[in-house]
Amino acid sequence: MNTKNKMFDKDKFYIIRADRAGVFMGKISFIEGTTIGINALRRLYYWSGALDTTQLAKQGVTKQRGCKFSEQLDETDLSIVTNLIEFHPMTEKAIQSLNNVPVWKS
Repeated sequence: MNTKNKMFDKDKFYIIRADRAGVFMGKISFIEGTTIGINALRRLYYWSGALDTTQLAKQGVTKQRGCKFSEQLDETDLSIVTNLIEFHPMTEKAIQSLNNVPVWKS
């Protein structure tokens, strides 16, 4: 295993932030430079009840009805996002909290 893949566990969920692409929840498949492959991606367009991405990853949100999250893609769907800024491992509490946010449809 090369060192860049030791930074994450492919079986765990992460909060991922990318410049000009936004914030996502998903499982990291690979990281190459600032490009990241994400399985089971869900876009977190707007949230309420969490300060930032680190709080999203640790505690989730306290106001699920005030959030705007996309539908979550399947585990077999691979999304590619560029301009990676940061990623944080999620706790079970945070995963449950974000999974309780209904799908936002405009």
